[in-house]
Amino acid sequence: MAAVRAEHRAAGADHDWHERFIASIRTESWSEALTPVIERLSSGGRLELEDGLLLYHHPDLPELGRLAHLAKEARFDRRAFFNHNVHINPTNVCALACRFCAFRRSKRQDDAYAFSTEAYVEDLGRYADHVTEVHSVGGLHPDWDVSTYEAMFSAAKAAYPHVSIKALTAVEVKHLAQQSNLTVRETLKRLFDAGLDQLPGGGAEILDDEVRAIICNGKESSQEYLDIHATVHELGHVSNCTMLFGTVESLEQRVVHMLRLREVADATGGFQCFVPYPFLPDDTRLPEAQLATGAEVLRTIAVSRLMLDSIPHIKAYRMNVGDGLGELALRFGADDIDGTVHKESIMHLAGSTAPLDADRRRMARLIQDAGAEPYERNSDYTSFTRYVAPPMPKRRGLTMASE
Repeated sequence: MAAVRAEHRAAGADHDWHERFIASIRTESWSEALTPVIERLSSGGRLELEDGLLLYHHPDLPELGRLAHLAKEARFDRRAFFNHNVHINPTNVCALACRFCAFRRSKRQDDAYAFSTEAYVEDLGRYADHVTEVHSVGGLHPDWDVSTYEAMFSAAKAAYPHVSIKALTAVEVKHLAQQSNLTVRETLKRLFDAGLDQLPGGGAEILDDEVRAIICNGKESSQEYLDIHATVHELGHVSNCTMLFGTVESLEQRVVHMLRLREVADATGGFQCFVPYPFLPDDTRLPEAQLATGAEVLRTIAVSRLMLDSIPHIKAYRMNVGDGLGELALRFGADDIDGTVHKESIMHLAGSTAPLDADRRRMARLIQDAGAEPYERNSDYTSFTRYVAPPMPKRRGLTMASE
């Protein structure tokens, strides 16, 4: 069985981060309410369900953020990461109709689309000179099987070998396996052989099947999501993982979600980044959703940093939370804000107003404004370069006539 390489497991973290974190905790003063968590962490222990709930209910949000930020800095010092990427969604046609999704279309709708291989490669070509990653997820097209994506990925790699392909959520992999009469492992192996580099984490939603029956009935089960990602890791590849919160789940279900992801990370070392993002509402989808406030977003990021000690990176996904909250999140345990994202549909159709024209200079400024040092990374967190913005061109002023 192939194993995830050591450099992927570390993903750029300092090797002695845990000892540094314990030392930093012991030099700070903490409130009495936080004592159970502080005692567990400072003795080298791991947080469990009751600790996660305590953190969610802790009344002092800045103190929680300070603790999570110490954990982040122990691992990465003042570094914070971004990459240069583009989102290309091959189709919005989907056999499912998840209640939170604003992207999905049926085949008969006027704005339904499905890229050919040529169209996919042509679209990527508009950005390939400027990006190092293409992120491609989409609907479960009823007529597509594994060969559809084999053709896309192999053609994209042939045309643009420097662009890493991060594509297909777990439910898409399951769908392609069923469409192709293959096992999940066989499907993944064919996709990786065709040029797929890694899986994104989308589709986790909440890993509780009662919640999934309400918000995404028909998707893969909680255990199937975990098993598909574990198979990716067993094949020697890496993936991310996510959590959609602020729908109908309880705080306990959020913490259990994190613990289930942590179990897989402990076993495989293949989860590189956790991406928690709040549900973006409108008036028609999931009206019973318990919408997350900005403070709750920051709290969830901080809790995830402290709970998920075997997942190196915590991402403040600015396409969902926006640049302002993303910047704040870099002080609450997050160390990554995703990328420049020249094109994106799913979050923007759901209500995101995050700008799509963020170049390297702007991303670096956002990170610096949070008190961190900007580092551009590659897609799988194995290469990091300190970003130094080129000097701004001199402005030419008008020659003023003398009096």
